[in-house]
Amino acid sequence: MTVVVRPVPGHFAVARLSHDSEWPQWALDSGGLLSISRTSTETSVVCEERLVPDGITRESGLAAYVVDGPIDFAVTGVLAALSVPLARARISIFAVSTFDTDYVLVRATDAFAATDAWRAAGVVVEA
Repeated sequence: MTVVVRPVPGHFAVARLSHDSEWPQWALDSGGLLSISRTSTETSVVCEERLVPDGITRESGLAAYVVDGPIDFAVTGVLAALSVPLARARISIFAVSTFDTDYVLVRATDAFAATDAWRAAGVVVEA
């Protein structure tokens, strides 16, 4: 299986809200990647970093990559193909999955090293 990823334009953040916070209307202006996940302990928001209001707990300065999809639910190992080379290179990731595909976010300062690690592992990184 050959995994193909390409960068998503923009600068992203992962914000943390309480589990019972109101729906983050400020994130809805995201023109591209937007993911809101709620559990019994927290709400996480992935969006363009410019949209996250001051005072919100966040991890900013992230670069995002999308896996060419759609990926059939029967396909296995896609996230492993992406995460293992980065773990070996000591690059932290934040992964988001949608119905059709996966997204991997890394610190923007690690973007070049992530690309190198993926290419060395056989992942195709498109511009």
